[in-house]
Amino acid sequence: MLRLKYILLTVSLALAVLMLAGFARAQGGKAEPKRIEISPGKQSAVLTGSLRTAQEMDFVFAARKGQKVTIKNPGHKRFDVRVFVPESGFDTEFDSSQSFEFEIETDGDHLLFVRRKAGPGPRNARFTISITIK
Repeated sequence: MLRLKYILLTVSLALAVLMLAGFARAQGGKAEPKRIEISPGKQSAVLTGSLRTAQEMDFVFAARKGQKVTIKNPGHKRFDVRVFVPESGFDTEFDSSQSFEFEIETDGDHLLFVRRKAGPGPRNARFTISITIK
């Protein structure tokens, strides 16, 4: 009788652990976006990183309505960039230009995604992207 209780307890505990592991995995595990900090007296910042094919890196920056943002992407053949504001619906879609600019429509945080495009080339590639806010 004691042995049966032990087995049932062990099985119940194992099922609970498996269910919690599945729940944790379903939460995504994606890191928070990295905040882009522009030094006082400056208007631009340089973003760097390394991505594999189809991977993305997320950043966030603060801007005010009416400011102009310029994004320069020298690695535009391997990387594309997207700016998105969930609250307002603003979305540049993924842009593969070497340089593009737009005007900020709303005050607040803006998400910037850098994505490694599929295609030939090394498995990992480094990017250097500059963002200027005036």
